[in-house]
Amino acid sequence: MLTHPQFDPIAVSLGPLKIHWYGLMYLVGFLAGWWLGRLRARRPGSPITEAQMGDLLFYLALGVILGGRFGYVLFYNFGAFLQDPLWLFRIWEGGMSFHGGLLGVILAMVWYGHKTGAGFWRLADFVAPLVPVGLGAGRIGNFINGELWGKPTDVPWAMVFPQAPDALARHPSQLYQFALEGVALFLILWWFSARPRPRMAVSGLFLLCYGVFRFLVEFVRQPDPQLGYLAFDWLTMGQVLSTPMIAAGALLMFIAYRRNVA
Repeated sequence: MLTHPQFDPIAVSLGPLKIHWYGLMYLVGFLAGWWLGRLRARRPGSPITEAQMGDLLFYLALGVILGGRFGYVLFYNFGAFLQDPLWLFRIWEGGMSFHGGLLGVILAMVWYGHKTGAGFWRLADFVAPLVPVGLGAGRIGNFINGELWGKPTDVPWAMVFPQAPDALARHPSQLYQFALEGVALFLILWWFSARPRPRMAVSGLFLLCYGVFRFLVEFVRQPDPQLGYLAFDWLTMGQVLSTPMIAAGALLMFIAYRRNVA
């Protein structure tokens, strides 16, 4: 049995200015996405140029942050918002949703694709392989904070999280998500997108793989206490939100290869 190292969530403290590890993980994800995007922009047929990558990143970051926050409030803690509407703006208190961030990114790509003439699907296929690095960095941030822990277990790598309401050994589910949503998803998409694929295929594979990975990890992840299980004593909000992703990803790949539009 292991014990969570209890990292200091503050990475740098300069007087009243405090920089948290979780915020730094967002920065790592955005910078890695920018660098990888510039590499992809050099490929023939790229929907954007290297110079445009900075502008695209700005709009994607807005989508991630605004969508992630609004999504968390809507999907996971709407009651807290009703009690205190200003809580919506207190992002530093925590609370971000991947599925909300995804919707924000989709809106950002719709707008930017229209603005530049790149087109939504070409842009989506370009962006999809860049996303897992940010997802992985975010899960490391969750682990550093000792939050979003897993269910009690007796596996050899089980970990006690002092922030949990008990002293039970639990699945380090943040690290499972880092390995699947970060490392595995990145390798799959980077390999798959290295060759020309039909339009929508890369986006479809992203939705399909992320949805499956997230659905599976939810079986060993402790559900949010304010929601608990939604049905059957095992169905979580994460699984409910990931199911449409799986269906949409499979449909997009079917359409992509059926139409075979490059």
